[in-house]
Amino acid sequence: MTDDLFRADAYLRACEARILRIDEAGIVLDRTVFYPLGGGQAGDAGVLALADGREVVIADTRKAKNEEGQPTNEFVHVPAPDQAELLAALEPGDTVTARLDWERRHRLMRFHTASHLLCHLVPVPVNGCSITPDYARIDFHMTDPLDKETLTAGLARLVGAAHPLTVGAITDEELDANPALVKSMSVQPPRGTGTVRTIRIGGTGEGEAQIDFQPCGGTHVANTSEIGAVVVTKIEKKSANSRRVVLGWASAAA
Repeated sequence: MTDDLFRADAYLRACEARILRIDEAGIVLDRTVFYPLGGGQAGDAGVLALADGREVVIADTRKAKNEEGQPTNEFVHVPAPDQAELLAALEPGDTVTARLDWERRHRLMRFHTASHLLCHLVPVPVNGCSITPDYARIDFHMTDPLDKETLTAGLARLVGAAHPLTVGAITDEELDANPALVKSMSVQPPRGTGTVRTIRIGGTGEGEAQIDFQPCGGTHVANTSEIGAVVVTKIEKKSANSRRVVLGWASAAA
């Protein structure tokens, strides 16, 4: 099992960890700050720093799979190519420092939080999403047209309002009793512990409106003001019942 430290604190940039296993898929640690691909969000990249100062470059992070191909509670840190000699020197039990590519992760956190704001602006079910460091896309189950300028202005308003974000949890029973909380038609929130992690934007102070509340296992910023300037770069009609909204940064320096 890999202890997923990012669930409680998305701002942790590094941690000490012990190697549990090394195989052709990659390196499994007992704990990590690296988020594995899932829920539409890309897996993290970074390095595993060894005791002697050398570093294994990690290109991606994935959930391990069992013999039936089902995800397990272990995370695989996938090394970048051409590191065979360095990888051969690693053994189970070795201690490493797992260090994120923080700039990349922070962009993922900002885009993921912006996608929740879009769910407020377009209050219909979501039937697909992809969160990357360079863009985010959300597919909405709808037939009505959407307007780029209107959505961009709405995002700017919500970002500028500096709404706080709160990580919480509800029980499986509470979620079963309120199925409308799950806005995604294609991705179900992580279960298995009896509780489900939730993300709430706004609604924490007296008289403050709640912007969004839904189960989500991804990483997010603590306040919408941290998102910065995002814009809707494209709206596509993917099918008769689907409209795709693509988000990008307002400038290359974002």
